[in-house]
Amino acid sequence: MKKLFAIVFALFALLGNVSAQKPGAKLLDPTNHTLIMIDHQSQMAFATSSISNVELRNNVAVVAGASKIFNVPTVITTVARNTFSGPLFREILEFYPEAAQNAIDRTTMNTWEDTNAYKAIVGKGKKKLVFSGLWTEVCIVGPVLSAISEGYEVYVITDACGGVSNEAHQMAMQRMIQAGAQPMTSIQYALELQRDWARSATYDAITSLMKKYGGAYGAGIEYAKDMFNAQEGKKK
Repeated sequence: MKKLFAIVFALFALLGNVSAQKPGAKLLDPTNHTLIMIDHQSQMAFATSSISNVELRNNVAVVAGASKIFNVPTVITTVARNTFSGPLFREILEFYPEAAQNAIDRTTMNTWEDTNAYKAIVGKGKKKLVFSGLWTEVCIVGPVLSAISEGYEVYVITDACGGVSNEAHQMAMQRMIQAGAQPMTSIQYALELQRDWARSATYDAITSLMKKYGGAYGAGIEYAKDMFNAQEGKKK
């Protein structure tokens, strides 16, 4: 009887593995999308009130760090860099130092209407686009609705965006979702790219990123590692 149960469970496990091998088409992976980071700049952050600046900057770091770790095609834009909005967050420059000089600077509020930005985005050749930036109700709504109208599959990292009020952010998100945009969060983005902890090539980098910028989740990783090391030490 025990052998029969073992065989049955093995068959179920095998069938489960077979059906689980192909991920859903809506999921992101490092090669199927372009990340666009828009106007994460000092002046834009001053008026952002839908999320605290500390939380916003940590979330932006998670997004930028994940995109760098997984070599995601990434476009970084600014608006009025030298005359109004100021420098990019240092959390972006930590991973993309070249963006201090090479970020695409615009005068348009809608990134999609800027020739250089548009060419950079569509030139990556990806039909999935992931957006984050400031402010949600202006500089994110514009390109998201524009990209959807051109047939792109669009995602918005909600907690790496922010608006001048909570209502402004929420109404912008509702408008984009109703148009077909898919909302997600910064840690969700990073873990969707990792997907499998057996992917050792990025394991250390992504867990280090989370420990530094992942808040309570990062603290949990540090705790678990410390407890594991303590138990291993007792065995020796």
